[in-house]
Amino acid sequence: MASPAGERTDVVPFRSAVRAWFAISLQTFGGPAGQIAVMQRALVDDRRWISQRRFSHALNYCMLLPGPEAHQLAIYVGWLLNGLRGGLAAGVLFVLPGMIALLALSAIYVVFGDTTVVSALFTGLGAAVVAIVAQALVRVAGRALTHRVLVAVAVAAFVALAVFGVPFPVVIAVAAFVGWLAGRRFPTLTGSSWHGSADGGPAPLVADDALHTEAPSTARTLRILAIGLAAWTAPIAVVALVTGLSSVYTTQGLFFAGTALVTFGGAYAVLAFVAQQAVQAYGWLTAGDMVRGLALAETTPGPLIMVVQFVAFLGAYAAPGPFTPWVAGVVASLLVTWVTFVPSFLFIFLGAPYVERLRGNRALAGALAGISAAVVGVIADLAVYFAINTLFARTIEVDAGPLAVHLPDLATLRPAPLVIAAVAAVLVFAARWSVLRVLGVSALMGLAWAAVGLVTGVGI
Repeated sequence: MASPAGERTDVVPFRSAVRAWFAISLQTFGGPAGQIAVMQRALVDDRRWISQRRFSHALNYCMLLPGPEAHQLAIYVGWLLNGLRGGLAAGVLFVLPGMIALLALSAIYVVFGDTTVVSALFTGLGAAVVAIVAQALVRVAGRALTHRVLVAVAVAAFVALAVFGVPFPVVIAVAAFVGWLAGRRFPTLTGSSWHGSADGGPAPLVADDALHTEAPSTARTLRILAIGLAAWTAPIAVVALVTGLSSVYTTQGLFFAGTALVTFGGAYAVLAFVAQQAVQAYGWLTAGDMVRGLALAETTPGPLIMVVQFVAFLGAYAAPGPFTPWVAGVVASLLVTWVTFVPSFLFIFLGAPYVERLRGNRALAGALAGISAAVVGVIADLAVYFAINTLFARTIEVDAGPLAVHLPDLATLRPAPLVIAAVAAVLVFAARWSVLRVLGVSALMGLAWAAVGLVTGVGI
């Protein structure tokens, strides 16, 4: 139905769309690849509301942006189907179940995290995360490293992060520049990296030219930018006025708002940076807590970057300021969730009218290829970080000149996580089990190991 401004809205009934997005939100486990697959099956294959061509085009645009690409893809497709309210509904529903679940799990963790049963569960879950991140590394590398230049970028990114401690945003910016240059020199550098050809898939019930569209204009851009920026920053301003500029709430709000602008490549890519700052710079939680938080995020639906909610809860609970610890944890969790996900709405609503003009732009495609290659190195750094802090009780920090390396203390190898991680790796790579099944088996193994330890006196 056309609006007075000539815009197309409600390609499908809005209530039907809301029901579909709610159903999708309860199935979004397994990281961005799994979330994208769920949306493709529900919207392209089953309901046939959008063609494979437009779905893939929307995904390619979202991969250019910082932030969780699956969440942005939901907003974009929601906008195509039902305009502004469709994008808002899709984006909110995509994160709501996971936010509620992880908030509850964070509260359970701070109360029962030190008990034998919960410690055993998290030992199993943390060990499984090592295998799950390794699987993500292999998948992303297979998709992104299609040229020798991109392999070099990935290796350089890993060395820069793991050995020299180069800041994450710098690595991403340099990779984008190298990709842009290489894309001009090597035309084969760029290419489609997702789900088959753009023309594949079943015939849609809705024609491409019937999808929602808006004419881009300066007035529209300025209006959305002003509203979006005000909505994004207002909660930070409120907590700064109430709790002070140096409070944990203001610090977390500003930090995660900045992080939301550099999270290229999804949650795995930025978690190494978040873990480094949250653990070492701010002391909001320990490295072990960070690994367990990711394990919890893996068990809930929605984007894995939702783990920042767990980080915020623990940090504020330990330093509540003017609030009680429980109120502090909830306030910090909601604040950080807000500043992390609001930019996704802003990016899509600002850029969607221009997205057709980005198709076939080789310079942008080259920059994206460079970023994707660097993400491989970033995830490799994250995999090493989690493996060291999960499999060893202590680490050794080497800080000599330009070197900034964290090495394991080999004498503190923990047998329980090592065995569970090995089994999880077999289940992930050989048996190809789902993430939830692997996490469930790993948690049971942690409990079994603890039970044996109670009898034999050997800890986990």
